[in-house]
Amino acid sequence: MNNLDTQKLRMMIESASAHLRNNRKLIDDLNVFPVPDGDTGTNMSLTFSGATEMTLSEDFDHAGRLLSKLASAALRNARGNSGVILSQILRGFAKAVENKEVLGLPELKDAFVGAKTTAYRAVMKPTEGTILTVIRESAEFAEANFESFTDITEFFCAVVDAGNASLDRTPELLPALKKAGVVDAGGKGLMTIFEGMLIALESGTAVEVADTSFKAPSAAKTTKTDADIKFLYCTEFIINKPADRKAGPFQAAITDKGDCMLVIEDEDIVKVHIHTNHPGFVIEQALKLGELTNLKIDNMKYQHEENTLDDLDSPANAEEAKPEIATPTKKYGFAAVSAGEGLTEIFRELGADEIVEGGQTMNPSTQDLLSAVEKIPAEIVYILPNNKNIILAADQVDALTDKKVIVIPTVNIPQGISAMTAFDEGMSPEENAETMKEFADSVDCGQVTFAARDTNLDGVEIKLGDCLAVCGKDIAAVTATPEESVEALAEKMVNDESSVISLYYGEDTTEESANAISAKLEEKYPDLDVSVIYGGQPVYFYIISVE
Repeated sequence: MNNLDTQKLRMMIESASAHLRNNRKLIDDLNVFPVPDGDTGTNMSLTFSGATEMTLSEDFDHAGRLLSKLASAALRNARGNSGVILSQILRGFAKAVENKEVLGLPELKDAFVGAKTTAYRAVMKPTEGTILTVIRESAEFAEANFESFTDITEFFCAVVDAGNASLDRTPELLPALKKAGVVDAGGKGLMTIFEGMLIALESGTAVEVADTSFKAPSAAKTTKTDADIKFLYCTEFIINKPADRKAGPFQAAITDKGDCMLVIEDEDIVKVHIHTNHPGFVIEQALKLGELTNLKIDNMKYQHEENTLDDLDSPANAEEAKPEIATPTKKYGFAAVSAGEGLTEIFRELGADEIVEGGQTMNPSTQDLLSAVEKIPAEIVYILPNNKNIILAADQVDALTDKKVIVIPTVNIPQGISAMTAFDEGMSPEENAETMKEFADSVDCGQVTFAARDTNLDGVEIKLGDCLAVCGKDIAAVTATPEESVEALAEKMVNDESSVISLYYGEDTTEESANAISAKLEEKYPDLDVSVIYGGQPVYFYIISVE
């Protein structure tokens, strides 16, 4: 075989998506720490399968355009750091061959080199021993050896062998991998994609999906605040008017009857959109100007309740939905990522316009975050990802919207809460960003969860179900109960400058247990204020912050 046309590429993409989906759990389990937050395989699969579905729904007779569509769709579906980096690998792959109708050996080599270059540029501080190393060494092999091959399948097979050899070496480059006895999960995900493509090339058929129930988690939806439904009826219509009549008086009459108002006037028509509690009044005023067509009135509260009950059928629907872009009615807005009823309510009370549900084990995609930003009627929107694995996805949003987006790189919920309390509308956007970052950085955070598997870490035996006190990147203690882990975290985190301990208890913890451990902390640290707050978060029994 001398080249790859769009028919072969479509089969390879479909096969790669299925192979990654079938092996996502294996990749998830390649977690350095034995905590239940390994989601690299899930994130990469949601990213790639969403992009695949959107791409293969269209017909292409040009390889470059097919791959460009895949890369663009991957960016919008990107979930977690691994998903974003994967989207950049696909972007570089596509960019190198965007003008090619078919791919021969030289073009495939260029695509691998482009993938490497773009991926490294996308990461501010590249870490070796990760997916970046695997794509780099795969590309270096391709560049050095492509002239030795005449068959594109044999060449692709050799590149895959080189990539797997690179993956096997990742524990030698990252001590944490070696201690845990695993290879890099992102690198494994990338090689699973390449292996799925190779299977299709060698067999002539795509891998079949073994688990058809797999889909994007419904928790990745955005949640409107009560303030967003202040005006119930989304009212839209067109006014057909005489050329000598102007829309100014009509616009003035309805201005104080709602928000998200849009009145666009042409010579003989006026396009109207408004959220209002008085659609009848708006229509009466419109009839003074001319005849109405395309009239549509939707109850947004009813729509919101319906949407909350519906599952997200597919990550591909993110682009198809194309949410309405809210007309700015204020300068600043906030989108915060949160999981847990109590934590979500806290962000609402602090002024968050949109809550994107997500966190560990359910990272929202770039499209999820973009949709939230577009719904906020503000010129400038701050995003608080509140998880280190969501920051890269959030960073992609600014380039996809006309609004100014500022990401505050909060890595946990307490940092996000602290950042929002620091906002001052009297300061400039840049001053606020700096102050919010400073407040976030001043918060120490610990989390209590359970061990997802047996392991030995730094000489410490950890058994499935043990309680783990996690502080930053370290396991501070292994205990028998969540309460003992909280005490261990407090002992590690409290210092002479500490003044407040906040204890957020999760959905698997009772208020009684939280109050009991709070009483012990108050007795041990009498000079500190100890607060017990219902977070309702999954995965973590407790989140503890010290300020």
